[in-house]
Amino acid sequence: MSPDLENGAAPLGSRDDQGKGWVRMPRFFGGIDYSEGLNDVAVIDAAGTTVAHIRVEESPQGVKEILAVLRGLSASHRFSRRQVPLGIETRRGLLVAGLLASGQPIVPLNPAMVARYRGRLNPARRKSDRTDATLLAQILRTDGHHHRGMPADSDEVQALNELVQAQYRAVRSQRYGANQLRSLLRTYYPAAIEAWSELPGKLVRAEARALLALAPTPREASRLSKRAIADTLAAAGRTRLVDAQAARLGEVFARPWLRQPPAVEEAMGQAMLATLAQLNSACRAAEMTTVLAETAFRAHPQAPVYLSLPGCGPLIGARLLAAIGDDPERFETAKGLRCYAGAAPLTWASGGSRAVTARRRAVNLKLKGTGHIWAFASLTRSPGCRAYYDRCRDRGDTYPTALRKLYGRLLNMLHHCLAHDVLYDEAVAFPAVGAAVTPRAGAAD
Repeated sequence: MSPDLENGAAPLGSRDDQGKGWVRMPRFFGGIDYSEGLNDVAVIDAAGTTVAHIRVEESPQGVKEILAVLRGLSASHRFSRRQVPLGIETRRGLLVAGLLASGQPIVPLNPAMVARYRGRLNPARRKSDRTDATLLAQILRTDGHHHRGMPADSDEVQALNELVQAQYRAVRSQRYGANQLRSLLRTYYPAAIEAWSELPGKLVRAEARALLALAPTPREASRLSKRAIADTLAAAGRTRLVDAQAARLGEVFARPWLRQPPAVEEAMGQAMLATLAQLNSACRAAEMTTVLAETAFRAHPQAPVYLSLPGCGPLIGARLLAAIGDDPERFETAKGLRCYAGAAPLTWASGGSRAVTARRRAVNLKLKGTGHIWAFASLTRSPGCRAYYDRCRDRGDTYPTALRKLYGRLLNMLHHCLAHDVLYDEAVAFPAVGAAVTPRAGAAD
């Protein structure tokens, strides 16, 4: 079951025909086997009989051909192509964008779930583009009430989501580059690892990258003067304790360390500079996408609501808004939002056994990770959040469990604030703690 639908979200066939749902169950169902080249489109009727099949390109003409086939399914004046849901295994792509722009309802289906259906309907697990398109349509015909169409998010949120995804990719590349750099330094330059091992960011720090570019080998680092180190630190943006830090680094580089042969050390230094260039590029991309995502987030009308919650800064707010969206009908209850975000527990009961576990599947994993950071940041911004977390810990909850419960509580508040268009109020959210201290809105990430 889709996490959007669990616990109260509206299923297929329960809404109007404005592109998100249908007043009555559809008479026809479509499926699109999406690919980079030709796309197979199959349409079946309520009995499961294939009534149309075409192959189209991902082009304006391909969209027109799909819409023409859907219009020709019935001559009744009560029939509209917008009553035909189309299942597809992606949420993105030009073909999806073209169909959505034409008002055609699209139902994204998880590829892993589709693979299970393939074995259910065909024991031999035969696969072809045509049968896959028909399979997607069959899923909507038999289990359409377990799925829902694309959320009606605004263009602003869709643009924000693209920037947030780019920021995620940049941060992932930055982390990968830092790991590669550390792995290489470990083989010939352990002093560089030791120099920043106790500081936040470690080798990703701008001053660390600047010094490594200045002295790519331990031989060159040991010859650096205190003034040269201090000038490099200042140029990289350090403003506090520059001389003390320069003296500490000079002492680290001057210690006796195991060394590679000179020729090998020089070659490894050049290899490190190439890896460092990739890391610098990733760091610039992360900084740029973070600024773009935060700027787009602040321009959204719902940004003040997000920023009013404790611990929710512009970056966390951007990630939350991009994942949750601004479709007011997407999550009809706070419980549905908690399930989607992985904050609601999952109960397994069979016979006399019963277990309550955290949700690890059918959740938005990026939203779940953001929620962990958000809950942690709220501990120092809200007395109520801190008291709630402490109560969970006193009851025996582990650190991640307590944070997850706090995250669920924060999502309840967020859902209420968005539904009623009000800002967070500490005295209302945690009346038992008291309203003596109100957390600062828009606290930093």
